[in-house]
This record gives sequence, structure tokens and C-alpha cells, in this order.
Amino acid sequence: MVKQEPELANRPDNTAFTQQRLPAWQPMLSAGIVIPGFVVIGLAFIGIGIALFVTSRSIQVLEMDYTGVEQSSPCFKCSNPDVKNCVCKLDFSINNLFKGPVFFYYGLSNYFQNYRKYGVSKDDSQLSGDLYYFKNPSDTCAPYDYDGNNKPIVPCGAIANSMFNDSFKLYQIVNGANKPVPLDGKGIAWWTDYNVKYRNPTVTPLRNAFNGTVKPIFWPQPAYELDPSDPANNGFINQDFLVWMRTAALPDFRKLYRRITEGDYVQGLPAGNYSLEIAYNYPVLSFDGRKKVVFSNVSWMGGKNEFLGIAYLVIGSMCVVMSMVMLIVYAKFKFPEED
Repeated sequence: MVKQEPELANRPDNTAFTQQRLPAWQPMLSAGIVIPGFVVIGLAFIGIGIALFVTSRSIQVLEMDYTGVEQSSPCFKCSNPDVKNCVCKLDFSINNLFKGPVFFYYGLSNYFQNYRKYGVSKDDSQLSGDLYYFKNPSDTCAPYDYDGNNKPIVPCGAIANSMFNDSFKLYQIVNGANKPVPLDGKGIAWWTDYNVKYRNPTVTPLRNAFNGTVKPIFWPQPAYELDPSDPANNGFINQDFLVWMRTAALPDFRKLYRRITEGDYVQGLPAGNYSLEIAYNYPVLSFDGRKKVVFSNVSWMGGKNEFLGIAYLVIGSMCVVMSMVMLIVYAKFKFPEED
């Protein structure tokens, strides 16, 4: 048997692919190709930009601040941290039909959920229903892993501990009486969060899985009682909990609270007077934050966002302008003047 030299043994096989002998095509870019190409791309971008911009402008959005900083605000008294179990009301009017489906969000400003230590302050194993981590929370949850009596906190971590807990009730004022507007809280979380990422322990009843543990410090009730009206909406698959646990990338954000899609409001919110009853619990003044509620509908492109349409218009316009510049340069220097 002939022994190959080391350099020959490491050589790739003598095939068209490994030796890079496959047929290839390299475009020869010329002015006749590049200039029309820029024009076509620019016009396409301008068309898409106009469609996006017009669609975005057609989306209805209603925002109302209820932080309560100003004395004229109906929630001014509730913004005092010494006042507990405070309820305030925001009255507003809608002049035209607010087309459905209507999405109801709460918004927070100057709130940095993207802070690194905050973003990792949770125990994924615990949130997936592993009972071992109920009694032995991860160090990443510190200092919200154990309470003062050295009992494990479930769910642990800063994200869960700071869960938003204001609640809202919406009424339409009809002939001087309050008509409740049904708010649908099902399916507001990401499908992957509800079905894959977060799981409850396979313990019945669920409260038994939390024996020997304590609720997060700032929570008014334990995880298995987050929604007393719906036993299936408790624990780590509670919709509001899942929405909060998906942290925001920017300090000013809004999160989906409910949808308005039922009863007399399938087509949207009719013109008229409304009253929003707010159970004011979540403090934000300590970090100069703001709170607001947002009503919005959506289109085929999603929520209201004029930036995307403007970006397409700018890029498309730049392509058209550059094609004109290249055409001028090409026309001027294609046939140089003879001496």
C-alpha cells in the first residue's frame, strides 16, 4: 500500500465543486443596467412607502395619561403612595366610530426593562414548572429569591416582583347609566410563551405546588390566585403575567391589556361618552415614570407606525435622485470632447 504524503492527504477531492470549477455567472454592470435598475427600485420603494404611510394614518389611536402628577388630573389623589386601594375615573368622548377590533393597552414611560440585571432576574427552570426550583430558586433572582424568613419566592426575580397590577373597567355612558364594555383577556400573550416557554407544575390542585413558598414581595396574591374568576388562567400561564414577563426593549413601551371584540362592540366603540375606572396600584413617580392607557385598532401592516412608510419614501427618493445623477454623469462623460 502506497502511503500518501501529508499535504496530499489533506488535499480536497478533485471534483468540480471542491476545486471551484463550477460554471459561474458574473453580471457586467453597465449604465444601461444600473440606472434603470435604480429607477425601478426607487419607484417600487416609493409606492410601498405611500401605501404604508396612508395605511398608518388611517389607524385610530386614543391615548390618555393617568399618572396623576397634575392637580387637575382625576388620579391626582391616587398618585400619593400613602393612599391605598385608590380608584379614579377617566371620562372621555369618541366623536366617530372607533373601528374594531379595538386593542386596549397600558403604557409606561422611563421604565428600563432592558437593564441587564433586571432582564436576567428570573428562573426559567422554575417558570417551566420544575418543582425542584420552587424550593431552590436560581441565584439570578437575587435579591428576590428568598424572603426575610429564608423562604423561597415563587415566581422569583425582579421582573415578576415588579409585575404591573393596575386594573381597568370600561363603561359606555348610555342615558346617564354605565353600560359595561366587555374586555377580552384571552390570547393576549404570545403563543410560544403560553404553550412552550412557561408551564405550570403538574400538581392538582395548583396551590399545593406552592407549599413552603411565598409570593413575590409586591404581589397582593400568590400566583395560583392571579385570576380568581378563571381557574385555568392562573400560575405561570396567566395571560397578564405572560405579557409582563416579555420585557420591552425601550424605556417607553406599551403592553396589551385587553381586546374589545364582544357583544355590542364587535364593530368597535360607537361614538359617545365613556368612563374608564382605574384601580390605581402601580407606583411610578419614584422614578419619574408616567402611566397611560391606549386604545388602538390595527391594519394589515400592524399598529400605527409612520416611520416605516417614511423610511421607504426616503430610500425610494434617494434611489431616483441617484439614478438622475448617474444619468447626468454618464451623459457628460460617455463621449469626451475631441481636441
